[in-house]
Amino acid sequence: MNLSRALTLTSVSTILSLAIFGCTTSVDQPSNSFVMSNQQSPAFYGTLNPYASESVYFLLTDRFVDGDKTNNHEDQGGKHPSFDVPLNGPDGQQANVGYLGGDFKGVLNNAEYIKNMGFTSVWLTPIYDNPDQAFNGGEKVAFGEYYKDGGKTGYHGYWSNNFYQVDEHLPSKDLSFADLTKQLKEKYQLNFVLDIVGNHGSPSYSMAEDQPKFGEIYDQDGQLIADHQNIHPEKLDPKNPLHAFYNTHTGLAQLSDINENNEAVLDYFEGAYLKWIAQGAHSLRVDTIKEMPHHFWKKLFDRIRQHHPEIFIFGESYSYEAEFIAEHTRPENGGVSVLDFPGRKAITEVFESADSDFSNILSYLHLDDGVYQNPYELMTFYDNHDMERMNATDEGFIDANNWLFTARGIPVVYYGSEINFMTGKPEHKGNRNYLGQQRIEQAKNHVIHHELTNIAHVRKNSVALQRGLQVNLDFKGDVASFYRVYQNNDENQTALVLLNKSDSEAEFNIDEMLSTGLWTDAILGKEYKIDSNNLHLNIKVKGHGATVLLLNSPVNNAELRAQLVAQQGKLHAAISQ
Repeated sequence: MNLSRALTLTSVSTILSLAIFGCTTSVDQPSNSFVMSNQQSPAFYGTLNPYASESVYFLLTDRFVDGDKTNNHEDQGGKHPSFDVPLNGPDGQQANVGYLGGDFKGVLNNAEYIKNMGFTSVWLTPIYDNPDQAFNGGEKVAFGEYYKDGGKTGYHGYWSNNFYQVDEHLPSKDLSFADLTKQLKEKYQLNFVLDIVGNHGSPSYSMAEDQPKFGEIYDQDGQLIADHQNIHPEKLDPKNPLHAFYNTHTGLAQLSDINENNEAVLDYFEGAYLKWIAQGAHSLRVDTIKEMPHHFWKKLFDRIRQHHPEIFIFGESYSYEAEFIAEHTRPENGGVSVLDFPGRKAITEVFESADSDFSNILSYLHLDDGVYQNPYELMTFYDNHDMERMNATDEGFIDANNWLFTARGIPVVYYGSEINFMTGKPEHKGNRNYLGQQRIEQAKNHVIHHELTNIAHVRKNSVALQRGLQVNLDFKGDVASFYRVYQNNDENQTALVLLNKSDSEAEFNIDEMLSTGLWTDAILGKEYKIDSNNLHLNIKVKGHGATVLLLNSPVNNAELRAQLVAQQGKLHAAISQ
């Protein structure tokens, strides 16, 4: 991804002067620089990156829908079977660490469902070949236990042994990976997010007996190029060509730890990921990015960008420290976006509790303090496959989605959240359970699905919600109000967002920084005329509701304009550093 890093040597004072007094000269600028529009109106935006218009539906392919039972390979694994490996818990609870049948066809069969909710991209777990058996090493996993891989399979896709080959559980005879991405794009206008891994391969040692594919890596021709040989990392021989791909220290669990200093590793991953981009991958999500040093990712991303300079890349750096995950966003470290884990923490703290205060959500935004290269390009979410699902009521999920799709950042929603699936469950207690076609059909009548669809479509059709600067008004108790403002060249839009997370209707009286003009309710279509005789809005928002009013003309309120000028200057001055 090309994170905004324009503004070369322009001083902040010069920027502010341009914003206030206008500019009549059109000058070629980097895509995300702070510039004046041609109409002498100041340019206001959080980002100009096209990817900011996306919203992402994330699913574990094997756990979504089984669209083709002929690729299930139910007899695979021999004495270490890989299909349907349940973990039984108390009171009939169950998780599963085997394959359950989800595949590309199950995704394509429900692409219209995903599109109709308002999403523009679909992110699948890794597509690459994984071992065919359950892992017989490590500590045996049981229901509810953490950080154990014994008895598990590679159903999730993160234990690859050949990054050039699609796992046999995913395609169908009439549906290859290239077919999938093409049809998603052409028929459903859905872009594909490719989940990439560079830190590790499969579990590689501690096996009672060496198992096929575990600890092995194969190239595009199916030739073995790396083999851990069921040897503890500290006993690997760096002079052995089959060991040179790996580090001689332990990494995550018993996973092979890829050698970040081996140029052959970079060559291997560059070739693999360019292959899948050529077959239709639109953007990249990077697994466990913090487990490899910055220099590795910088080299790999530079190589990929030589061929695809505009590709958007975001990483998973599992940390709730903003300053730490922000390191990945710096150009010298690879210049990618990241999943906003501090945001996840704040979002769940607010929406899991009915007694929470909306003001507590503001801590993670970092709108103009320079913590992130550009906070408006972060991927925002409230749960995923590696943590507990959000432990909220249906109303809590509605409120969280109303925030996620109106506040700064690019929203990511985990499969099943539209029906509050497996509420509060971590990985081995049901977080990754099978969704299935029946639940998808039921979801179409679910209240969360209904409200999510409304707010997702509002964002899909609003450039202000996608790319606009955020100016906060009032965050207190159960209500929040803020502006999102996008103003660039001939496109002008201000969104006034009013959120209510209480059970009761809330009344908003807005006169602060209110521009005159014709405001339109993005959902209901109702119009409100604000002029010199009426500089006040009185709006009632239903319980657990969101109202978004849109003004499609330049900002004309002096106070709001001053705040926007200040934030724009700080934000893009930080980007240029």
